[in-house]
Amino acid sequence: MSEIVGKSVPEFKAACTGAPFVLSALRGKAVVLYFYPKDDTPGCTSEGADFRDQYAQFQSANTEIFGISRDGLKSHQKFKDKMAFPFQLIADEDESVCQLFNVIKMKNMYGKQVRGIERSTFVIDAQGVLKREWRGVKVPGHVAEVLEFVRSIT
Repeated sequence: MSEIVGKSVPEFKAACTGAPFVLSALRGKAVVLYFYPKDDTPGCTSEGADFRDQYAQFQSANTEIFGISRDGLKSHQKFKDKMAFPFQLIADEDESVCQLFNVIKMKNMYGKQVRGIERSTFVIDAQGVLKREWRGVKVPGHVAEVLEFVRSIT
């Protein structure tokens, strides 16, 4: 996907808590897509809480936030309710959005190789152009860095 930084992100639709996600419906706003491995796990909970806690600042910067994992809508809704996330979660059970952004990687889990989502964040500007990507994200300080970048482009 790095080869498309600076290029338009192809239109895509996806199942989402709330109304279905349609990228083109968000034109005029910046969009943060953050991919995370699994609902209700420690790192993913911490990352989601950071986005939640900074949500008002992202809104002030005319930016919408969406979390994406391979979990289904039921799991997402439960996670969203439990954590009081003010943003929506995209269910990518068929991995189509993950493949669009090339975030599925082989990872080591308890000594075994497993396919999973590499924690990654993408910022798309108000015209639908991918402006920045972060891959292999470490949660501490990440959301503040994304917010700083978003403010620089909005």
